[in-house]
Amino acid sequence: MRSELIERLNQINREFYSTFATSFSETRESARELEVILPYIAEGARVLDLGCGNGRVAKLVARHRRGVAYLGVDSSADLVARCKMQDVGRKLQEAEFLVADMVEPDWTRKLTGASFDCILLLAVLHHIPGRDVRARILRQARELLAPQGRVIVSTWQFMDNERMHKKIVPWSVLGIDERELEPGDALLNWKRGGVGLRYCHWIGEDELHTLAAQAGLKVMETFRAGGRERNLSLYAILSKG
Repeated sequence: MRSELIERLNQINREFYSTFATSFSETRESARELEVILPYIAEGARVLDLGCGNGRVAKLVARHRRGVAYLGVDSSADLVARCKMQDVGRKLQEAEFLVADMVEPDWTRKLTGASFDCILLLAVLHHIPGRDVRARILRQARELLAPQGRVIVSTWQFMDNERMHKKIVPWSVLGIDERELEPGDALLNWKRGGVGLRYCHWIGEDELHTLAAQAGLKVMETFRAGGRERNLSLYAILSKG
């Protein structure tokens, strides 16, 4: 995919989260559906939450795990500001939030020397345009992973979810030629607090295995959970190969 198109798709999502930070955050208040990740987070773990959004994972970890050192990273300055204002990690011994855009190749420069026991990419990779970029981000996650650590990935299965599939709108509304896109790329609408658009890429189990292999990661386990239907997201637990 052309770098100019990758940047345009990324800008679509930047503008969405800048415009709809409040209404988006309101739909992500509860972290109950994320409790499925708790068995993979030990007490005292160092946790990196990539795409932390409004910090609901920090709240979840604070309630259920002691002694966790948590770092939340998101490209949306508005959402990170909300995390800090709400002090969502106040019950954690150590909680920080950082603005960084994973689409930028050098986003890890702020984390030099860091190592994490658990790295979360929850509902994140499918918002990253370009298969090479997605693979690179997973490689960077591997580099930040402790030897016995785990990467937890979740991706929306919107192509086989009737409710989500209805949100897909044609690329022509933005004047984008879909022949330049990758198979699985889609434009999803948002109708809360206004009308917005988000770029999303369908990552099925086959692609998830391919991405993991390209990053030098091993798929330990996969399962479906989340959403009203309790199967909206495909989860994968990854370790160093």
